[in-house]
Amino acid sequence: MLGFNEPEFLSQMASAVALRPQIEELVDRLVDEGFDNLYLVGAGGTYAQMWPYERLARQRSTFDVRAVIAAELIAAGEAALGERSVAVFTSASGTTDDTVRAIDYCKARGVHTVGMTGHPDSPVARNVDTVLLTEPKAWPFDPQMLVFMTRLLSRRGEFEGYEKLAAELDRLPQILLEVAKQAEPVAEKFADDHKDTGYYFLVGGGNLWAYTYLYSMCVLEEMQWLRTTRVHSAEFFHGSLELLEADTSVIVFQGEDEARGLTERAANFARRVSKDVTVFDTKDYPLDGISPEFRGLLGPLVHDVATGRVSKHLERVRDHSLELRRYYRVMDY
Repeated sequence: MLGFNEPEFLSQMASAVALRPQIEELVDRLVDEGFDNLYLVGAGGTYAQMWPYERLARQRSTFDVRAVIAAELIAAGEAALGERSVAVFTSASGTTDDTVRAIDYCKARGVHTVGMTGHPDSPVARNVDTVLLTEPKAWPFDPQMLVFMTRLLSRRGEFEGYEKLAAELDRLPQILLEVAKQAEPVAEKFADDHKDTGYYFLVGGGNLWAYTYLYSMCVLEEMQWLRTTRVHSAEFFHGSLELLEADTSVIVFQGEDEARGLTERAANFARRVSKDVTVFDTKDYPLDGISPEFRGLLGPLVHDVATGRVSKHLERVRDHSLELRRYYRVMDY
C-alpha cells in the first residue's frame, strides 16, 4: 500500500485499544465520585471527532454531554461549566494552541480535565488532571472515545452489551488493517480519476456527518487546498443541492446507523444530476469479529482508515504533500 507502514499502524492502533482498562477505571471513578455534565472539547478535526459521541449520548442518555469548540468555549463561556464538570480534550500533537488554552480555562473553573494524546511531554499531557497516552501519531481518537462514552452510558444503565463491545474492539488493529487493504485499489482508482478535480461536494449524515465535515475541511481543504461544499444528508434538500451540476464531483459517506436512509435519499438525487457520484459505504467492509448491532458505531473509524488511503493517492496524483501548509502553524493569527 502506498505510503503505509503496516507495523506502525498496527502498533498505534494497539496502543489506543490498550487504553481500555485505564479508561474504564477513570470512568468508574468519575461516576462513583459524581459529576453533572461532560464537555467534549476540540479544535478542527478533534472537534469533529467529538460529535459522534455527543450524538450517541443524546440518543441514549439523559446525561448532559456537549461537544464544544475550544476557542469558542473560552470566548463565550458555558454557564454549566464548573467544579461538577468533566472535560475531555484530544490532540494528536499535544500542542494545539486552542486546546491548551481551553484546558487552562477549564482548570481555572475547577473542571476535571482529561487529555488524550501521543506525546507525554506535550502541554496537553502535562496540563490535564488525567492523561491517556498512546503511541505518537496514533489517529483517530475514536477507539478511546467510543470506549469512554459507552462505558459511561453502561454505568448509567443506558447502553446494553458494553462488555461484548469492548471485547470485540480488542480486534480493531487487525480489522482496520483489512479495511485499509481492501480500500487501497478503490482509493487508487478514485485519485487517478480525480487528478484534476478542484471542487468536491461532500454529503454525510448521522454519526458520519462529523467525518464528512472533517474530511472536507481538514483533508481536502487544509491538506490539499481544494474547494469543497459539505452538507448533512438531512439538510441536503434545503439549499446546497442547487450547486449540483453534471460534472460536480460528489462524495457520499454512508454508514449503518439511523441516518442511512437519509443519506441514501441524497445520494440517489445526486446521481440524477451529476455523472460523478462516489459512495464510500461501511457495508462494503466485513469487519470480521464485530457484531451487527455495533457496526454502525464504527462508521467514523472505518471511513477514517479507508479514506486515509484516498488521501495518500490524492497526494500522489496531485504531487501535493499532505504535510504542506501555507498558513496553519506557519503564520501568526
